[in-house]
Amino acid sequence: MDTILSFFSRTDVYMGALTILVVPLIFSICFHKLTELRKNVNRPRKRSTTCEEKKQVMISSELSCNLEHINTSIGNNSDVTIRRFKLGFEGRDSALIHIDGLVDKQSLQESIFLPLMKPVSSKHSFEKLKKANVKDYLFNHVIGITDVKEADDFQTSLKELLSGSALLIIDGLNTAIVLGVKGWKTRAIEEPVTEGLVRGPRLGFIENLRDNTSILRRLTNDPNLTMLDFEVGERTKRKLVVVYLKDVANESLVEEVKERINNIDLDDAPESGYIEQLIEDNYLSLFPQVQSTERPDRVMGGLLEGRVSILLDGTPFALILPTTFSMMLQSPEDYYERWLSMSLIRMLRYGAAMISIFLPSFYIAFVSFHQGLIPTELALAIASTRDGVPFPTIIEALIMEVAIEMLREAGLRLPSPVGQTVGLVGALIIGEAAVQAGLVSPIMVIVVATTAIASFVSPQYGAGIALRMLRFLAMFSAAVLGLYGIILFFLALCIHVVKLRSFGVPYVTPGTLYSVNDLKDFIFRLPLFTMKQRPKELFPKDLMRRRNR
Repeated sequence: MDTILSFFSRTDVYMGALTILVVPLIFSICFHKLTELRKNVNRPRKRSTTCEEKKQVMISSELSCNLEHINTSIGNNSDVTIRRFKLGFEGRDSALIHIDGLVDKQSLQESIFLPLMKPVSSKHSFEKLKKANVKDYLFNHVIGITDVKEADDFQTSLKELLSGSALLIIDGLNTAIVLGVKGWKTRAIEEPVTEGLVRGPRLGFIENLRDNTSILRRLTNDPNLTMLDFEVGERTKRKLVVVYLKDVANESLVEEVKERINNIDLDDAPESGYIEQLIEDNYLSLFPQVQSTERPDRVMGGLLEGRVSILLDGTPFALILPTTFSMMLQSPEDYYERWLSMSLIRMLRYGAAMISIFLPSFYIAFVSFHQGLIPTELALAIASTRDGVPFPTIIEALIMEVAIEMLREAGLRLPSPVGQTVGLVGALIIGEAAVQAGLVSPIMVIVVATTAIASFVSPQYGAGIALRMLRFLAMFSAAVLGLYGIILFFLALCIHVVKLRSFGVPYVTPGTLYSVNDLKDFIFRLPLFTMKQRPKELFPKDLMRRRNR
C-alpha cells in the first residue's frame, strides 16, 4: 500500500511538472498558428494574372493580351482593322493591325499579307526556317517592303499605328513589327494660289510633308542639303523638318532654330502659322519676321543664300528665316526676267508700299491742317467736292477705309466667282452711293481706291496686312498733329524697324550698309553675273555663290 501511495504521489509530481512544461508549449504553438492565420487572411491570395491586371507598357509575348491592350488604348474604333490569321510557314497565331484609309492596301495585301499566309514551298526554305528564328525569317525572306522596324513598347507601336503604319504582332514574340505602308489620299501638285507668276515654274507645295521634301530634292542634287526631323504638338505629334545647306548655313543660326523648335509647347500645330508665332523674335511687332511661302523655288533660293527653311506636315506653307523687309517686296519672278524691267517693277513695289501707308494720312493732314500748302486751284476743287459733307476728314476716311477692308475680306471668304463679283460690284456701288448721298467726297473715293490698289502690289499677303495696319496708325497721327504727326509716326516706325531682328539679323538688311555688295539685290536688282556673293549679314560658311574659273 505504501508503495502504491508513493507511486501516485510521484505521478502527481510528474504530471504537474509535465503540465508546467507542456501547457506553455501548446499555448505558444497555438499563438503562432493564430498569427500565421491572421497574416494569411490579410495577404492577397495568389491567382492567375489577367491581361487587365498586367498594365502593359512593353509588348507581351501573349497575342491576346497585346490585342486587348490595343483595343483598350484606342477605344475599339470602327476604322481600326485587326486581321487575325496563322503564319503559313509555321502555323503560329498572328494579327495584322492597320487604320483604314491611312495605308496602301495594295502594298499591304501583295507585299505583306500574302507572303505571310504562304506556306513553306521547298525543303530549302524549310531548312532556312529551322536555322533562323521566326523574326529573322520574316525580315529576310517574307516581308517585301523596305520600311520595316521593331517596337518593343506600346507607346511607340500605337504612335506608328496612328501615323499610318501597320503592326504585325505574333504570338510568342515580345516585339511588334512596324510596317511602313502609309498611303493616304493627297491632292495633286498644283500652282500656288497665293503667289502667282507670269513667268516661272508652276510648282507648289502640298499638305504631304514627304512630297514637299521630295520636291526640294528634285530641285537640287547637292548632297549638302540637310533635313532634320522634329515633332511638335504634345498630342498630335506632327512631323516637322528643318532644311538647310550644311556647307552654307551658319551653324549658330541652325542651332538657334533647333532650340526654338524644341521649346515649342502646345497640343497641336495644325498650320505653320503656329510655328511662326512661337519662334519669332518680337511678337508685338506688326511686321512678319518669318516669311511663309508655297513656292519651292523661293525656298531653294533662300537656302542657297544661307537661310533655313521649316516644313510642317499638313500645310503647303513653308517658312523661311531669317527674314528681312526687302524679302517681303521681292518675287521669284524678279530673277526670271531681265534685270532692267524687274528693277523698275521692284521700285514700283516700294513706291506702292509708301502710297499704301501714307496717302490717306497726307490727304487728312493737308485738308485739315495745312490747306496753305495745297495749290490754289486744287484747294478750290477739293473744297467744292467737300461741300455738304457732314463729317470731318478723318471720319470720312475711316468710313471708306473700313468699307474697303470689309469688301476685301468678304471677297476672300466667299467662293471665288462670287467673291470677285462682290468685291468689284460692292466697291462701285458703295462708292457711288456714298458720293451721291453726300457722306464722302469724290476725291476721298479716289484716294481710298488708289490706296487699295497700291496695297495689292505687295507679293506677300502677310506684308500687305502689316501695311494696312500701319495705314490706320498714320491716319490717326495725321488727324491729331497733321504733318508733324506723320513725321513723328515715320520716325517711330524707322526706330522700330532698325531695332527689329529676325534670328539675330537686322530687319532692314541690306539697308544697314553692312555690305555694299548686298545692295545689288535691294531696291534695284542688278545683273545676275554681278551678284557673286551671298548676303554677308547671314554670315554664311561659303560666301561665294559661284567660283571664278
